[in-house]
Order: sequence, then C-alpha cells, then structure tokens
Amino acid sequence: MKMRVLYSTSKKKLINIADMITANYATEKVNCMDKIPPAYSCDKERLVVILATVGKDAPSSLVLFCKELTKTRAANVAFIIDGPAEGAKVLVDAAKEAGTNAIEDVLYIKGGLPFLGGVKDEEKAAVTAWMDKISAELK
Repeated sequence: MKMRVLYSTSKKKLINIADMITANYATEKVNCMDKIPPAYSCDKERLVVILATVGKDAPSSLVLFCKELTKTRAANVAFIIDGPAEGAKVLVDAAKEAGTNAIEDVLYIKGGLPFLGGVKDEEKAAVTAWMDKISAELK
C-alpha cells in the first residue's frame, strides 16, 4: 500500500513503532518514514499514519501540518497518539477540515520516557491488530 509514516515526537518507543509499521505495511520503503515536517511532501498517499506526542493542546506546527493534508496529498489519515484524547481530537478535526478521510479509530500508546525505546509484545500486537483493521477498511 502506498503510505507514509510520519512522527512528531522525541520518544524512541513511538519512533520504533513507526519503523515497525513501515517494515510491515509499506510497499515503498524509500522515504516512507520521516519526522514532521517531512523532507518530501505527501503526494497521492493512500494512507498517512501520524504518530505524535500531544498534551491537551496539540503543537501548532502539527495542527498546521494536518490542515495541509488535502485529499490529493492523502486519501486517509490515521493517528497513533501518546497523550490525552483532547489533543488527538484537535488533530483529527484539523485533518477532516483539510478534506481528507481522518480515521476516527485513534490508537493510544503510552510513550514512556524519551530515552526508553522498548516496545512490549502486547503493544506490538495492538499496533498490528489496529493496522490490519485500518488496512482492511481501506480496501
């Protein structure tokens, strides 16, 4: 599937999850995973997965990025969030406002400390089940 995995976090666990999603689901691995803002803009992506650490308010740069995800850039946008539901809702609403299909099923993961990068087996299983569900809904 033509997809991009983008992250807005300094937490190694979320970056490792982004890498895992890229390895298991992306058909084109080159320039598939990047930080926000990405070096190469999204163009006709079937799915953009955004991993982000947010507070009650999402960072303004991340909200602006989501507002730029038009239907021509990304057909679908899914979110993995380290933080409260209020921050995730701001991002989902910004993506919807841009005109893309923002997937309401947000996956919440505790990012932990920035220097700890281990992903537990149950977290890997949750991410895999979530990605399988999203992939099935897109087909």
